[in-house]
Amino acid sequence: MSNSPLSLAPHPHKASGPPTNACDVTPAGAAWLTSAETYPHRALADWRARPGTPAVLSCGTVFDVVSVPAVFGRRMVDRLWHEGPGSGPVATYRGRMLLFTAPGTARRLPSLLEWEEWGPAVPALLCHGAGDAVTVPPLTASHNTDATPTPAPAPAPAPAPDDRLGSRWLVAPGTRRPWLPGPGVALWACVRAARAAAGSAVRISIFPRGDQDAKVYDVSRRR
Repeated sequence: MSNSPLSLAPHPHKASGPPTNACDVTPAGAAWLTSAETYPHRALADWRARPGTPAVLSCGTVFDVVSVPAVFGRRMVDRLWHEGPGSGPVATYRGRMLLFTAPGTARRLPSLLEWEEWGPAVPALLCHGAGDAVTVPPLTASHNTDATPTPAPAPAPAPAPDDRLGSRWLVAPGTRRPWLPGPGVALWACVRAARAAAGSAVRISIFPRGDQDAKVYDVSRRR
């Protein structure tokens, strides 16, 4: 690609405003997630019966998932929300950031990065598409064990000292048709994050204050 900065038109639903609680999956969001399964109603009922447990979801038809190292993933999401069109659902699980993307992204993104001059600066991505499955955090940040998710939002629990990002939703699905970035948007975010990392090489952590652990994003921009 050329040396000129990548440009990205904002999504028409992007709006400004303070973040809302994005850590709990809404009933509509849960229905969307489980629609990727062969028997979605059964999968949804099982998950609602145990909302405090993670779930394994199939990729490739309803969504793809791009899994990146946590720190680089945080940079990607920050760039998407501060300079780009926002993001689709985003979760952290066992030290990696999971970005939900449009189907087909997992197949196209690696080849796009091969042609990008900043591609070598992007850490190894795990792109999950057709035939793959991913484990995602529980429905509720409060790990509720009731038969149905609590309708009132609850704050995300503080991550354990050895897992600063924890396993939780940063941008939880809130509708049956969430906007999902495609391979071009994912490439843009990778390049911007790589440039940000190169420009702050001496900074080891992107969490200088304790309140950074509770950072969420305004999901109303995607609704």
